[in-house]
Amino acid sequence: MNTQITQTTKPRIAVVTMGVKLGDEVRGYTRFRALSELLVNQGFEVDLITSSFQHWDKAHRDTTRACYQNLPYKIVFIDEPGYQKNLDLARIRSHKQAAKNLRAYFEAHPGRYQLIYAEIPPNDVARVCAEYAHEHGLPFVADVNDLWPEAMRMVVNIPVISDIAFYPFARDAHVVYQLLSGAVGTSEEYAARPALDRQEPYPRAVVYVGNNLATFDAGAQAYADEITKPADEFWVTYAGTLGASYDLATLIRAAALIEQSDAPLGRHADTPLRLRVKILGDGPDRESLEALTKELDAPVDFLGYQDYDHMAAYLCASDATINSLVASAVQSIVTKIGDYLASGHPLINTGSSPEFRAKVTSDGFGFNVEAENPEALAAIIEELANNPSMCKIMGTKGRRIAETEFDQAHSYQKIVDLLRNLL
Repeated sequence: MNTQITQTTKPRIAVVTMGVKLGDEVRGYTRFRALSELLVNQGFEVDLITSSFQHWDKAHRDTTRACYQNLPYKIVFIDEPGYQKNLDLARIRSHKQAAKNLRAYFEAHPGRYQLIYAEIPPNDVARVCAEYAHEHGLPFVADVNDLWPEAMRMVVNIPVISDIAFYPFARDAHVVYQLLSGAVGTSEEYAARPALDRQEPYPRAVVYVGNNLATFDAGAQAYADEITKPADEFWVTYAGTLGASYDLATLIRAAALIEQSDAPLGRHADTPLRLRVKILGDGPDRESLEALTKELDAPVDFLGYQDYDHMAAYLCASDATINSLVASAVQSIVTKIGDYLASGHPLINTGSSPEFRAKVTSDGFGFNVEAENPEALAAIIEELANNPSMCKIMGTKGRRIAETEFDQAHSYQKIVDLLRNLL
């Protein structure tokens, strides 16, 4: 680990994100909060600049609350109008206003920062960071954790019309990628994405979103006794959004196929097993998915949104986890992978990302399955249920990967080192 920066030479870094779980909030991502804490611990001054609007709760924060004060880093709230849907014009307008307000904030604080670190998307917010840093000779690092407009085409992909509608996102991303001094990607694909828009090489690091393993383990232990799992049940668990990218319909159909099969599940168990699929989370598709479950009489339980500790307990109580994505999903290595692997159970992956499919195979912690194929998915679930020793081996490998590659306390050091080198 590099030497700590002395008190008299501490650089101040702006960490910019429009989506982060702060204080005592129960929903959201911890990536940028964890990074801010690590940077402070290693001798930097940090302003965590974020929105006054809480994306997951779709509500405005009371920014005067005590939980946002007296932290190791300073929170700077940028006002934005807010929105009620993940993809609509209101969200686009809200981010546009947030970008405008962020620009005003930077201009009102000249010379305050020695480096700007910002997530992309939102593309227009990241562009403000990139342009301001460029104008003032500051290093700018983009944290690429999704691809806009590529991901949006999954929802709206109309020839010509989509090109016109999504042009502003592509334009802003191009500027960000052109101006960055370095990039951090939540996958190899994302870290390499800026290279398509520029000729100059740039320093990059791949740092998975990951999790705090100690927090995961503590939550799982705290609520383990609340979860009762019958000995004759085999649980496959999904945790996350019930939306367009995530193929829960195929999972439900696969569960129904197993339920209707004459072949016994768990042939090496003392008694036959019964499949139960546990779906943790909420989203716009929940009503239609529940209707499909009822129509097929599938062994699926919708448990709704669970706080992080209860989610951890459910994952650890399960027999297998599933990263369930539609074939056209552009996601590479999604946020929940660290939690799935931390559970110590095999992972079923239907995502199409070549990078992650190769990782599943090479690291040996689960199976890849063709997306949107209920029969293939059912066959893999049956194979896992029939081979407890294989499940144990895969789960052990997955837990080891969680400890070495997904634990934020260790993996985020690569980000710190990149920033230190740029400074």
